Amino acid sequence: MTTPSHTYLEDVTTDLDIPDAGILSKVVHRGAGVRVVAFAFDTGQELTEHTASVPAILQVIDGRFRITLGESVIEAVPGAWIHMESRLPHSLEALEPSRALLTMLS
Repeated sequence: MTTPSHTYLEDVTTDLDIPDAGILSKVVHRGAGVRVVAFAFDTGQELTEHTASVPAILQVIDGRFRITLGESVIEAVPGAWIHMESRLPHSLEALEPSRALLTMLS
Protein backbone atom coordinates (compact mmCIF):
# COMPACT_ATOMS: atom_id res chain seq x y z
CA MET A 1 0.00 0.00 0.00
CA THR A 2 1.37 3.41 -0.97
CA THR A 3 0.01 6.72 0.28
CA PRO A 4 1.48 10.21 -0.16
CA SER A 5 3.26 9.89 3.19
CA HIS A 6 4.48 6.28 3.34
CA THR A 7 4.75 2.81 1.86
CA TYR A 8 3.91 -0.21 3.99
CA LEU A 9 4.69 -3.82 3.04
CA GLU A 10 3.54 -6.34 5.61
CA ASP A 11 5.92 -8.94 4.21
CA VAL A 12 8.48 -7.99 1.57
CA THR A 13 8.81 -11.68 0.63
CA THR A 14 5.19 -11.98 -0.58
CA ASP A 15 5.33 -13.23 -4.18
CA LEU A 16 9.10 -13.65 -3.85
CA ASP A 17 9.36 -17.43 -4.09
CA ILE A 18 12.82 -18.78 -4.78
CA PRO A 19 12.89 -20.05 -8.37
CA ASP A 20 14.39 -23.40 -9.40
CA ALA A 21 17.85 -22.74 -10.86
CA GLY A 22 17.30 -19.02 -11.27
CA ILE A 23 17.04 -15.52 -9.86
CA LEU A 24 13.85 -13.54 -9.36
CA SER A 25 13.82 -9.78 -8.89
CA LYS A 26 10.86 -7.60 -7.99
CA VAL A 27 10.75 -3.81 -7.57
CA VAL A 28 8.93 -3.23 -4.29
CA HIS A 29 9.22 0.57 -4.10
CA ARG A 30 10.09 3.53 -6.30
CA GLY A 31 10.22 6.98 -4.83
CA ALA A 32 12.10 10.25 -4.78
CA GLY A 33 15.77 9.31 -4.61
CA VAL A 34 15.25 5.63 -3.85
CA ARG A 35 14.41 2.34 -5.57
CA VAL A 36 14.05 -0.92 -3.62
CA VAL A 37 14.35 -4.32 -5.30
CA ALA A 38 13.75 -7.69 -3.64
CA PHE A 39 15.78 -10.65 -4.97
CA ALA A 40 15.35 -14.41 -4.61
CA PHE A 41 18.22 -16.74 -5.61
CA ASP A 42 18.41 -20.50 -5.87
CA THR A 43 21.59 -22.19 -4.61
CA GLY A 44 24.60 -21.40 -6.80
CA GLN A 45 22.96 -18.54 -8.67
CA GLU A 46 25.01 -15.38 -8.88
CA LEU A 47 25.23 -11.83 -10.03
CA THR A 48 28.69 -11.53 -11.56
CA GLU A 49 30.96 -8.60 -10.83
CA HIS A 50 29.46 -5.26 -11.73
CA THR A 51 29.31 -1.67 -10.48
CA ALA A 52 26.43 0.72 -9.87
CA SER A 53 26.30 4.42 -10.59
CA VAL A 54 24.55 5.12 -7.26
CA PRO A 55 25.20 4.11 -3.65
CA ALA A 56 23.26 1.05 -2.50
CA ILE A 57 22.35 -0.92 0.63
CA LEU A 58 22.02 -4.71 0.60
CA GLN A 59 20.13 -6.50 3.38
CA VAL A 60 20.04 -10.30 3.61
CA ILE A 61 16.54 -11.53 4.42
CA ASP A 62 17.19 -15.27 4.53
CA GLY A 63 19.74 -17.81 3.30
CA ARG A 64 23.47 -17.15 2.86
CA PHE A 65 25.46 -15.26 0.25
CA ARG A 66 29.15 -15.04 -0.66
CA ILE A 67 29.61 -11.37 -1.47
CA THR A 68 32.67 -9.77 -3.01
CA LEU A 69 33.06 -6.05 -2.30
CA GLY A 70 36.14 -4.74 -4.07
CA GLU A 71 38.96 -6.87 -2.62
CA SER A 72 36.91 -8.15 0.35
CA VAL A 73 34.93 -11.40 0.38
CA ILE A 74 32.33 -11.97 3.08
CA GLU A 75 29.71 -14.58 3.90
CA ALA A 76 26.51 -12.71 4.61
CA VAL A 77 23.71 -14.28 6.68
CA PRO A 78 20.18 -13.14 7.63
CA GLY A 79 20.29 -9.73 9.22
CA ALA A 80 23.48 -8.68 7.41
CA TRP A 81 23.47 -5.06 6.22
CA ILE A 82 25.95 -3.71 3.68
CA HIS A 83 26.37 -0.15 2.39
CA MET A 84 28.17 0.15 -0.96
CA GLU A 85 29.46 3.39 -2.42
CA SER A 86 28.80 4.01 -6.11
CA ARG A 87 31.21 2.38 -8.55
CA LEU A 88 32.37 -0.28 -6.06
CA PRO A 89 32.94 -3.55 -7.97
CA HIS A 90 30.81 -6.22 -6.33
CA SER A 91 29.27 -9.64 -6.94
CA LEU A 92 27.16 -12.11 -5.00
CA GLU A 93 26.51 -15.83 -5.05
CA ALA A 94 23.79 -17.68 -3.16
CA LEU A 95 25.26 -20.48 -1.04
CA GLU A 96 21.75 -21.81 -0.40
CA PRO A 97 18.24 -20.66 -1.39
CA SER A 98 18.38 -17.00 -0.36
CA ARG A 99 16.58 -13.66 -0.50
CA ALA A 100 17.86 -10.10 -0.17
CA LEU A 101 16.66 -6.54 -0.39
CA LEU A 102 18.61 -3.97 -2.42
CA THR A 103 18.02 -0.25 -1.85
CA MET A 104 19.49 2.06 -4.49
CA LEU A 105 19.95 5.67 -3.45
CA SER A 106 20.15 8.54 -5.92
